[in-house]
Amino acid sequence: MKTLIVEDSTTLCAIYSQYLDGSGLEVTSVESLAAARDALVEHAPQLVLLDIELPDGSGLDLIDDVQRLHPRPAVVVMTGHGAGYAEQAISSGADDFLTKPFDAARLRVTLLNAADKLKLSQRVASLSERRDHLGPLHGASPTMQSVYHTLESLAGTDAPAFVMGESGTGKELAARAIHQFSARAPEPFVIVDCSTLQADLLEQTLFGNEGGGGLVPEAASGTLFLDEVCSLSFSAQSTLLRLIQHGTYRPVGSSQEVAADVRIIASTNRDPLFEMREGRLREDLYYRLYVVPLRMPPLRERSDDVVLLASQFLARFSEEEGRPARHLSESAAEALRQYSWPGNVRQLENAMRQLLLLETSADVDESTIYRIISGTEMAVDNVTPAAVSDDSGSPPGNGGIEPLWITEKKAIEAAIEACDGSINRAAKQLEVAPSTIYRKIQSWKPQTSSH
Repeated sequence: MKTLIVEDSTTLCAIYSQYLDGSGLEVTSVESLAAARDALVEHAPQLVLLDIELPDGSGLDLIDDVQRLHPRPAVVVMTGHGAGYAEQAISSGADDFLTKPFDAARLRVTLLNAADKLKLSQRVASLSERRDHLGPLHGASPTMQSVYHTLESLAGTDAPAFVMGESGTGKELAARAIHQFSARAPEPFVIVDCSTLQADLLEQTLFGNEGGGGLVPEAASGTLFLDEVCSLSFSAQSTLLRLIQHGTYRPVGSSQEVAADVRIIASTNRDPLFEMREGRLREDLYYRLYVVPLRMPPLRERSDDVVLLASQFLARFSEEEGRPARHLSESAAEALRQYSWPGNVRQLENAMRQLLLLETSADVDESTIYRIISGTEMAVDNVTPAAVSDDSGSPPGNGGIEPLWITEKKAIEAAIEACDGSINRAAKQLEVAPSTIYRKIQSWKPQTSSH
């Protein structure tokens, strides 16, 4: 950590510098207020050991300069004139103080404590800084702030990365962001779709042959993204392991090993630990890939981001399609937040595209949202009335027992009536998603046109 000592005695500057030998602090010393101000700009210190009594002014004036810097260095003041000066320095913004004279141990402990506190405060500040996007990823929720932090850490290394998450959570976007913010950004980002990679053509597809070709050579100096790596066969995983383990490959038909200068990022929508324990993922491959994992959260864990994402999608699609903008009402926004989005961001994107293309009203209400959501779901759990009615139109059943769909229909209609026609309130009372009720109503329409 860069450390600036401001002390008007050349001898004391030398002694304090010697005290700090081996502490990990990179020390620069100056002997005046003017020189200290220049050093703040020139050296950008993270830690300042400051004497109050200086030949050309008060060290307290330098604290004012320090307060305007971003990021702000930590300041430890020195004084031989009693606690009054120290209190004044602390009230001016200093982080700690030392009363002269002091020994080497006291100086080291005080400065290293100040350094640790500075690192902690910077860490807290970075976590509390709310960004609404990073590269192609969008979201301002605390969950996404954590994703951004991990992603930036990964971008600063060349280690293999493993991106995990349900389908539709943005794993490929995360991989692209890691590449985009890394030193390899100017070079290719090449995707390997492992789910479609045929075992007998694996080496040809990845490594090419003596005549050239192959995805690994194509990604030279860049990033190779292994999408859905857990879908590879066990034997295919062995081929991939050799590439990751040794950093070399052999083109088909060649006897020469070739160095592979690629950064490996893998993804999966499965639980890799479970896959390994079940014998579907090689243990050695698991540990090679699982160096720095990045979990992409499902949309239900970041409901604060749903409206932000929906609005961005609507704005983008409106511009792309040349259609009027759509505005989400508060009830529509609440309906978006309440839904669980099993298809994650991909489903939300699809829903907003449908909304823009199929709906004509500029103002979107909750009923529109429920209707659009129902169009993006696979309603396989619905049994339609037509399937359970006989030719007379009377509900089947024996002994006065009603079919389940009729009992369900009556309960839903009674709840809607009790809630003055509000589907949203009725859904809360029935402890289901509003879109579920809307789907049920749609399924009744072929038989009961009155609803």
